[in-house]
Amino acid sequence: MKLVLVLGLILLPAVIDGHQVMNGPDDDAYIWSDIKELGIRGKGWKDDALSFNRLPAKAESMVREAVWGLSSNTAGFYVRFRSNATSIKANWKLTDEKLSFPHMAATGVSGLDLYVKWEDGSWRWLGVGKPDSIENKVTLAEGLSESAREYLLYLPLYNGIEFVKIGVPAAFKIEPVPPDTGKPIVFYGTSITQGGCASRPGMCTTAILHRRLNREFINLGFSGNGRMEPEVAELLAELDPLAYFIDCLPNMAADVVAARVEPFVKILRKAHPDTPIVLAEDRTYDDAFLIENKRLRNTESRKALRNAYENLLNNGTRHLYYQIAEGQLGFDGDGTVDSSHPTDLGFYRQAEVYQLILQHIIQENTFE
Repeated sequence: MKLVLVLGLILLPAVIDGHQVMNGPDDDAYIWSDIKELGIRGKGWKDDALSFNRLPAKAESMVREAVWGLSSNTAGFYVRFRSNATSIKANWKLTDEKLSFPHMAATGVSGLDLYVKWEDGSWRWLGVGKPDSIENKVTLAEGLSESAREYLLYLPLYNGIEFVKIGVPAAFKIEPVPPDTGKPIVFYGTSITQGGCASRPGMCTTAILHRRLNREFINLGFSGNGRMEPEVAELLAELDPLAYFIDCLPNMAADVVAARVEPFVKILRKAHPDTPIVLAEDRTYDDAFLIENKRLRNTESRKALRNAYENLLNNGTRHLYYQIAEGQLGFDGDGTVDSSHPTDLGFYRQAEVYQLILQHIIQENTFE
């Protein structure tokens, strides 16, 4: 009996400097930090009670059920921290047991993605958290030299989170990084904006742009449900971004585009008279060169968007930008997994295109 009690005491967690220390067979005295303590970023409504929701709690009674459900997916959320640890682990619990899709890897749907800031200031990929159940504990990186570095960890694109903890050996430190400076850029759109079908969270367009432009991005992509609804516009208008990037055409037929674009923009413009707003054409279906109804879908929705854009300009709307579809995912047909949703290559190409217009906007707003 005494032996059992002693072993039980050995396995009890201790606390060092506010961090939980776990002594288990796979965790030789690691300290575990909840990412809430380190600061969740990429979140529009930062003070909202729902830590891992992309929309505020009040939105549940405002938006359609499908939009609200998708808002619990943590697309675009990330945490930054500093550590001198020689290894980094992660323990995370998901809200949905469905870890992957037929056309999207579990690492993108439900995994974690770790980057490190390199000596030249760029972000370099370092490790991925591969999920195999609803709760996971993995080693993200090991064999690191003992040196203080800054890290960036992206959360799942198409699953929700109960908790995420980052573990480092107890002999080393982990600490938060000061908050991002400058206003964020808000992306509102479809499954593509949300990150379908990136192989890992760091490879969706907003994450790539976040690393390249060193600016916080808020990802409000809602798979199949980016439809420019007025209630969503009212919510977006509560934010104070450097710019809005609206990329909803893949979920909107031409008649819906014609009916909703102008009212949507007017709601944003009423709240933010001078904030740049980008209206983006939809990506070209990879097989549209041979399938007429897909060509027509692209052509007709873009025509409706262009008409709405010109009407807004003619009515005095300022700081309005238009992003054409040309070359978004490349021209070789290798940029998607199913003619619609980008592969990592497609996201890389889309980020290249979007970066040009966003750099222009950032340069014009140096006194934000």
